[in-house]
Amino acid sequence: MNIALIGPIPPPNGGMAMQTLQLYKLLLSHGHQVDMIAVNAPYKPTWIGRIPLLRAFFRIIPYFYALYVGIKGKDVVHLMANSGWAFHLFVRPAIWMANWCKVPVFINYRGGKARDFFSSAWPYIKKDINSAEKILVPSGFLKDVFAEFGVQATIVPNIINMDLFTFKAPALSSENLHIIVTRNLEEIYDNATAIRAFALVQKQFPKAKLTIAGSGPLASQLVKLVDELELIDSVTFSGRLDREQMAHLYQSADIMINPSTIDNMPNSILEALACGVLVVTTNVGGIPYMVDHQKEAILVEPGKAEPMYRAINSLLKSNELAENIAQAGYEKVQAYQPHQVVPLLEKLYRKVR
Repeated sequence: MNIALIGPIPPPNGGMAMQTLQLYKLLLSHGHQVDMIAVNAPYKPTWIGRIPLLRAFFRIIPYFYALYVGIKGKDVVHLMANSGWAFHLFVRPAIWMANWCKVPVFINYRGGKARDFFSSAWPYIKKDINSAEKILVPSGFLKDVFAEFGVQATIVPNIINMDLFTFKAPALSSENLHIIVTRNLEEIYDNATAIRAFALVQKQFPKAKLTIAGSGPLASQLVKLVDELELIDSVTFSGRLDREQMAHLYQSADIMINPSTIDNMPNSILEALACGVLVVTTNVGGIPYMVDHQKEAILVEPGKAEPMYRAINSLLKSNELAENIAQAGYEKVQAYQPHQVVPLLEKLYRKVR
């Protein structure tokens, strides 16, 4: 098939950008002709990116032209979508262009803020949403959110490239315990609570180490918190990592904390499960749709360090619990492999040819 794929691509190596890139490569590998239209194409010249209003103009105008060239004559448009202004600036124009070119659109929607966004924006975007051939979502959570607004969505899981990850059975030890957090340093990911939970762990297990992989506006604030808690020698801020570096980090880790306050279906949890890393995560948004409490992960309330600490401690106290969770998590992630996901997409595409 001849497909226009529209969405963000790395850098940065964010969740939707990585999903877009993986989908592009997989569709090509299955014999499809794919034109990639990036919503975050580099600024030309690069200095334009430093001037807020001017950079918007220099991105939007080339984007509209790329939409016309990239969509015309295609069999389908696969459109990656998220909440907020990005939906208005990049998703809606792509829908309009596809409709004008009479090419069916598959909106692949993702994002933990969907319900809040729809509550305010629905009168403006309802017509565009309903004009799509199909709404694709990666989780039951988003399927339920769309149902609240009278729209039927089809679940197409995220793609996890298992070639990057190697499963290892947990072998927890107080002598070399390595805990990681792999979310950006932004308010919604609440790294501060994870740090406070680690401080409680470190009091009991002084040799424990924490690595925080990500970047963002709260970096200096979080470094200050680590200093105040006297954890400088135990906490490493690795910055943003590429895919190979991230896979290496998972292989060195025992437990991952996902402290987010808003979320849909974080790839970081799936990647940790693929490596046998034990997951302690908040129970927000779509996460309870991904993993069951004490089956594939330990779920806790957001914003509270003490429950995170107790969850970590429960894994350290019971080898049987840790082994069972790791094995169940690894089995869960098998459903996200390319050979499961791509045929599902192809079946949907063929229905509109």
